Amino acid sequence: MSQLRVLVIDDEWNMRNLLRIYLSNEGFHVTESSNGSEGLKAFRSQTHDVVLLDVMMPDMDGWQVCKKMREIAPVPILMLTARGEVKDKVLGLGIGADDYVVKPVDPEELIARIYALLRRSSHQAHAVVREQKLTFPDLTIYPERRQVVVLNENIDLTQKEYDILELLVQHPQRTFERDAIVERLWGNDFLGENRVIDTHIKNIREKLQFAELSYNPIKTVWGIGYKWDDSSY
Repeated sequence: MSQLRVLVIDDEWNMRNLLRIYLSNEGFHVTESSNGSEGLKAFRSQTHDVVLLDVMMPDMDGWQVCKKMREIAPVPILMLTARGEVKDKVLGLGIGADDYVVKPVDPEELIARIYALLRRSSHQAHAVVREQKLTFPDLTIYPERRQVVVLNENIDLTQKEYDILELLVQHPQRTFERDAIVERLWGNDFLGENRVIDTHIKNIREKLQFAELSYNPIKTVWGIGYKWDDSSY
């Protein structure tokens, strides 16, 4: 496992040294900056897993630095300050800080809070990665949500309509016979007519058209079935 990287930004040498000892003993790689400008430069030039940011600094206070960092990357930020007022915590959290620790810092609490931030950040990153998005002109499909969006408006498809749409989308240019679609959606126990697929396709097309999608992505292959036609857009 690669070494976790922490950026410490604090104008007090004694505090930076103390934090470096705590974090190094825990196995972190520590980068130190003595003021806000230097910290921002280090933040832009290197990748970090978490930032420990002092609030009261002479050139640029921690709130200003935090705000600028939030414009660059969603790295977890833990604010460090001698202040304990609620209003300061609210301000820090409101501009993008993820947590707030009052000095003097208890090393065990600090390490615990850092790991909590890293776990939360990891879960959020994995959630973003897991969410697949299928994008076409004016049309976006989110399989995890089973959501279809046309021109920024949600399309209300039934369960079977969505299942058919996603089946075709996931296999562009492959023609599916009606029986093949029925088997995938209902299984071998389906006792109805395979022409039910025609009705669902008709409904899907009408809903996409009503939402003002400018093309028809589902092509009828006469005598066989249907396919997703990526040449239609």
